Amino acid sequence: MRTDLIDGPVLAGSRALTDYLFARLAHAPSEQFRVLFLNAAARLLRDEPMGEGSVSEAPIYPREVIRRALELGATALIIVHNHPSGDPSPSKQDIAITREIALAAGFFGITIFDHVIVSKRGCVSFKERGLL
Repeated sequence: MRTDLIDGPVLAGSRALTDYLFARLAHAPSEQFRVLFLNAAARLLRDEPMGEGSVSEAPIYPREVIRRALELGATALIIVHNHPSGDPSPSKQDIAITREIALAAGFFGITIFDHVIVSKRGCVSFKERGLL
């Protein structure tokens, strides 16, 4: 599934993306925060863990996300984390941190394509829900 993402542009909301994220995070026992770093052609540069926490939260540091994006020369990001509880609904904190990262990224010309929350019951896209 990762190969499918590497071979072509990563499109927010695409079946290849959600299949990959579901396989990677749906059954993780603790909350994980990952970022998919993309180049100007929307090709995957890196999929990196940026924080791992407990069953209900993971540390997220916008400064570190932006620092890493600049190091990689990324022009777009897809933010991803899982909800081990099984409910993929975004929390108020999820929405707030996404806005904070998007604001910081905008200063450097970096676009947030999406924030996807993964759980055993499926994936929720901020973009599809109008939260981005």
